[in-house]
Amino acid sequence: MPIWLTFAILALVFWGITGVTQKLATNRITSERSFLWFCWAMVALSAVVLLFHHAGWKLATPVLIAAIAGGALNGLGAWTSFRALESGGKASIVISLISLYPLLTVVLAVTFLHEHLTLTQTAGALTAIAAAILISLEG
Repeated sequence: MPIWLTFAILALVFWGITGVTQKLATNRITSERSFLWFCWAMVALSAVVLLFHHAGWKLATPVLIAAIAGGALNGLGAWTSFRALESGGKASIVISLISLYPLLTVVLAVTFLHEHLTLTQTAGALTAIAAAILISLEG
């Protein structure tokens, strides 16, 4: 198995468990407090990474801006997911919907990075959109 696939599967497991832990937290504390604890966990993990990996600090400005923007957008995504859960969203629906963010990535990659989708990939994206619509319907 390629190493990238191993990491992708680990991310899937971590984020799958995260959906449940976020809902458990927002059932008992505010989304803001839950988000702040999320941030503290990220700071602690960042410290561990710094201990074991020499970070190259000399980055070109566009790379630094992209990295900071990625972190900020990730944080905003986490905070709004906490808000969705705190506002009464079911974890099974909220997490499923927000986990479709790669569809936006696909659209942006095709538009700005000039990437191309195969017919099979396009069918998969359309199926994911249909799934999002179906899973968000409440009885």
